[in-house]
Amino acid sequence: MLVSQGTGLVFVAVWVVASGDGPPPVADILPALAAGAGGAIALGAFYRALSIGTMSIVAPISATGALVPVITGLAGGDRPGAVQVVGMAAAVVGVVLASRESDAAQGGGAVARQSLGLALVAALGFGLFLTLLKPASDHSVPWALLMVRLASVSVIAVTATVFRAPVRAAFARSALPSIALVGTLDVAANALYALATTKGLLSIVAVLGDLYPVSTILLARAVLRERVRRSQEAGIVAVLAGVALIAAG
Repeated sequence: MLVSQGTGLVFVAVWVVASGDGPPPVADILPALAAGAGGAIALGAFYRALSIGTMSIVAPISATGALVPVITGLAGGDRPGAVQVVGMAAAVVGVVLASRESDAAQGGGAVARQSLGLALVAALGFGLFLTLLKPASDHSVPWALLMVRLASVSVIAVTATVFRAPVRAAFARSALPSIALVGTLDVAANALYALATTKGLLSIVAVLGDLYPVSTILLARAVLRERVRRSQEAGIVAVLAGVALIAAG
């Protein structure tokens, strides 16, 4: 995470210089810093959940973080349509179904529960990130992303130091290109999302930007040959359908 987020920081710093935008006011910096810190925690929980759990289940559950911007909109006076209400219900039901353990699960039950808990933590963190990046981007998208990356890299660096993460493993030459690519794609996705929030409604942009589980599930099945129970498949479909309905509303 330190290497990937650091890679993104370099790209964003170059973008800020090239943009020529002036520094944003404090009112825009604070939400960006909060978004970066929350996003780093969410990303850590998400990666850990993916490493110990089933990707096809973890990814859709983490995508329910799209509910946070919707709830934020409600608090601000927005009123969801009937389709959005159905979407929220579908997402909740989907999480319950996707979270069901296999009847044959024994020793792996604790690990499965841990991965689901981490996925929910990731969902909350991603939801806060999606919500806070909107006001942070009002002045300047490049500056907003720079503040976000500075905060995330700082949180990750402190965490890695406290827990004494092995440096050699992180900087293995064979892994560096892949890790750098992850950071590049991540910051590109963040940039596109931030730009989208300046053009459209937060509730719709956030939900559409949270449809990443589709590609995760397809890759998990094609590359890792993951298989889940029928009820869990129904849950995955329900979560994705719920996210789509929220956007459609």
